[in-house]
Amino acid sequence: MSVAARVPTVAGAVSPPVPARPRPSPGPARVVVVIAPLSLSLALGLWGIRRQNTMWGDEAVTFQLAHRDLSQIWHTARHVDLVHALYYAVMHEIFGLFGGGLLALRLPSVLAMSVAASGVGLLGLRLAGPRAGLPAGLVFALLPQVQKYAQEGRSYAMVCALVTWATYALVAGVSHRTRWRWAVYGSTMLLACLLHEFAVLALVAHGVTLVVSRVPRSVLRAWSVAAAGVVAGLSPLAIRSAGQSEQVSWISGPVRLPYFLVAAVVGVLCARAPLGTRRPVRLSALAVPILVLPGLLLLIASLAKPLFVDRYVLYGNIGIALLLGAWLDHSHRLRRSSRTAWIAAVVVLAALVPSSLALRTPQSRSNDVTAIAAAVRREGRSGDGLLYLSGQYRAWTAANPEDTRSLTDLALAQDPVSSNTLAGVELPAQEIAARMLEFDRIVAVRAPAGAHVPTDPREEAKTSTLRRHFRAYRTTHVNGARVTVYVRDGRFREACPGGSGCRSRDPGGVWWSPAGT
Repeated sequence: MSVAARVPTVAGAVSPPVPARPRPSPGPARVVVVIAPLSLSLALGLWGIRRQNTMWGDEAVTFQLAHRDLSQIWHTARHVDLVHALYYAVMHEIFGLFGGGLLALRLPSVLAMSVAASGVGLLGLRLAGPRAGLPAGLVFALLPQVQKYAQEGRSYAMVCALVTWATYALVAGVSHRTRWRWAVYGSTMLLACLLHEFAVLALVAHGVTLVVSRVPRSVLRAWSVAAAGVVAGLSPLAIRSAGQSEQVSWISGPVRLPYFLVAAVVGVLCARAPLGTRRPVRLSALAVPILVLPGLLLLIASLAKPLFVDRYVLYGNIGIALLLGAWLDHSHRLRRSSRTAWIAAVVVLAALVPSSLALRTPQSRSNDVTAIAAAVRREGRSGDGLLYLSGQYRAWTAANPEDTRSLTDLALAQDPVSSNTLAGVELPAQEIAARMLEFDRIVAVRAPAGAHVPTDPREEAKTSTLRRHFRAYRTTHVNGARVTVYVRDGRFREACPGGSGCRSRDPGGVWWSPAGT
């Protein structure tokens, strides 16, 4: 017992003031909360960043467009992929500074996701203290979806980082009502939306957070002005890009929906616990809307037109990381068995190892354009014809022109660069069929069996000419595509003396019959 506690007080006397206990400086805690998640995310991002020197289709598009001049990027974006024009311009400058290899393609995403992880940690620190902020930042870095897109040469990691720090500016703006904070919030959100339009859905989540938190009207007015500025700045891009809706025509249904559903359910369950403290903005009031609302709104919009793809709302991982971090802090405060907690942590980390290893393999993406181009180079002979079924697959082999230089692209009228397109301009259907008949061997690049392939007169001319005048001689199956060698009927027995019973073998040792391809 302290001395002060043993001193009796006289009735009516005024007790001497008790000196306030000095509050610990937030400096060291803030440094740890920033540095630890950033370092973990950076280490995970650099681990296996090359993916065995492979690239997938969307990254190949970034690679090609970012190597074009800024004027060419703009002219191309006017016809296709306008929503990513700013990202391609940014990557063009990065390629100019650091070269155009795989590291330069993916390192910006690694750095952006590391910055996002530190921002999540700071959000948790501000809303629930350092013992919630640190695990929140670490959990964010460990999430499989975050690890995946940290190593992709696309805009989603940058968008996630910008939304994270815009969210931090929002929370700071509620506590410190200064105009410059709202200007930072609005400009950061606008930049995120210009990199990808669906970042605007985070704006809706922020609005719900403020309403649920019952912030003063002055704060709502300030946010409304900032939000209106974001919408006004995004509107020209949104209106212009609406005419390029064929860019998302490949979406036939929700893409990787289970991850979103599981994260939403787990997050809502965590939010039922008393997380954080009574602050102007409660942690659950911020985390649940940004986790649930963007994905839910995309699902509702998908009732009219399929739009849900998990990476479009990647920033929703901010919410689940905050909720899990605060829940871990809450569990620790309940004084539950530390041994059980450590065992659970080890089990979770062990479960993440196979997923983390798989994400760093070429098979972790929907296709591997490096393998596709290599198969074309291996199967083609100098002077063979080259055919893409459909023409949009030309982008798959464009990253390295040397792979197809010895072949003749039978359908191509104008190359992608000179036509300011992603896949070039093709000849009319009749001319494609006529050119095909000038060749005895054709190497065809096709989608995997069962995949949806767009149909138009050109594609119908290609397939009908192959069916009537050629026979499939050999097919190589690679991740996301098939490369088939077709031989003219009159030349088939020379290429395959066994006739219809002739069989061959792919590099993996799998036998097939030409008639079955």
